Amino acid sequence: MTLPLHPETALCSNLDRKDGHLRFAGQDTLKLAQTYGTPLYLMDEDRIRHNCRLYRDAFAECLPQGSMVLYASKAAAFRQMCRIVGEEGLGLDVVSPGEIYTAQTAGFPMEKVYYHGNNKTDEDIAFAMDAGVGCFVVDGVEELLALEAEAARRDLRQKVLLRITPGIDPHTYAAVSTGQVDSKFGVSIETGQAEPFVGLALAQPHLDVAGFHCHVGSQVFWEDVFERSVIVMMAFIRTIHDRWGYLPEELDLGGGYGVRYVESDPEIHIPRKIANLAETLYAISKRLDLPVPKILMEPGRSIVADAGMTLYTVGSVKEITGYKRYVSVDGGMTDNPRYALYGSQYTCFNAGRMEEPADVAFDLVGRCCESGDVIQPEVPFPAATKRGDVIAVCTTGAYNFSMASAYNRLLRPPVVMLRGGDAYVAVERETLQDMARLDR
Repeated sequence: MTLPLHPETALCSNLDRKDGHLRFAGQDTLKLAQTYGTPLYLMDEDRIRHNCRLYRDAFAECLPQGSMVLYASKAAAFRQMCRIVGEEGLGLDVVSPGEIYTAQTAGFPMEKVYYHGNNKTDEDIAFAMDAGVGCFVVDGVEELLALEAEAARRDLRQKVLLRITPGIDPHTYAAVSTGQVDSKFGVSIETGQAEPFVGLALAQPHLDVAGFHCHVGSQVFWEDVFERSVIVMMAFIRTIHDRWGYLPEELDLGGGYGVRYVESDPEIHIPRKIANLAETLYAISKRLDLPVPKILMEPGRSIVADAGMTLYTVGSVKEITGYKRYVSVDGGMTDNPRYALYGSQYTCFNAGRMEEPADVAFDLVGRCCESGDVIQPEVPFPAATKRGDVIAVCTTGAYNFSMASAYNRLLRPPVVMLRGGDAYVAVERETLQDMARLDR
């Protein structure tokens, strides 16, 4: 296996090469590694804004007025990300007090924040209401009653969506699939539990049921997954209307579309996908004689994944004669656990040897004291790869920074934003003092 002649043709237009060096967002990755050190998370701000606009503009063109894109902040949550998506007109999907606090302290408009999660504690609920969170996505009966009690105590009426499980297989990783009948999330239609859940919610005097939420998973490529969700959910809405006379204002479809990690992944044309979704929505609404609700969607990965790259420095190259070769770098599963968790695929380059043939297979591994600390197996690198070389792992903008850990007490990398040819630090590199700050 060899690298494509031009890496940007394989994955994304923000990749190219010059003078034998890999460039990202128009900047030399070796110079960035020298300036900021490694491991290093890079984020292309221009690409993030481009991806936000793809969704936002397609929603404005195809879907009912008032429909809104919510950035799923779990993909990468830090203050500057909140500011960027806010400036682009998106709402925010959060799943914890930490993400709420990040948004709040970044100046994000809290009325556009939707709070998810299958186990919100009483303290979480109170914190979110104190922060002015716009909408709670209610996962079950106990949360519903806890929300009602807290809203009553405050004498306010809290906007909520009810999370309904549509029973759809999105054909994706089991660990990121959430729409099947036995998911830990939401209340199932198929088991008959969803209807009384809605009835109970409508009876709560301090809850404003704005609509329904469903989520089938992430990294979705299959053509009809969101269309199938719309068909199931609109049929459910018809049933609910016939029973209680209730019509939702909003239908949140969750998720977002898949991204390309390797050349074999299919390309996704997001505006076309949303146009197809809108066509299905209007057709099924007409067939069921229902008004068309405002549509929400929660892309995270497809906003930030291809805007990210991680740079590492090679520490050692090892050959086990007759078996395999290893390239070990100064990061690993602490800054990117996704291969260890999911077997996730990545495209990797030796950033300073882009003119050399990449014709030798190496396992790219990290520095953790753990045999499972693998970033990517069987990666084609130049035979001359050696200590001190810079390795680039592409499409790491989603679920890398946000899943980074302190295993082996390794320090978390910084996030450096690239914008219009300039670079700036969005998240500082963790220090030894930061790491030990809470110790007693």
